[in-house]
Amino acid sequence: MSSRPTFWFPTKRYGWGWGLPVRWQGWVVLVIYVALVLGGLRFLEGPGRAPLVLIYLLVVTAALIAVIALKGERPVRWRWGKK
Repeated sequence: MSSRPTFWFPTKRYGWGWGLPVRWQGWVVLVIYVALVLGGLRFLEGPGRAPLVLIYLLVVTAALIAVIALKGERPVRWRWGKK
């Protein structure tokens, strides 16, 4: 077995944060996120529902960030490319 960590989301090469997924599990998480956002927007559309839509988007996005933080590589510093 490999002893190296199997992150779903690596750190970005430039800047701070995470890049695109490198494992299939990460791609599944992103597809579910997009489906929830699009489905939720379609379900919540209508006049006067903007606050509800905003709350929904914040909750779904916070859940995505939580999964990425748990399953992604830890971004500890600003990155400037290859070291």
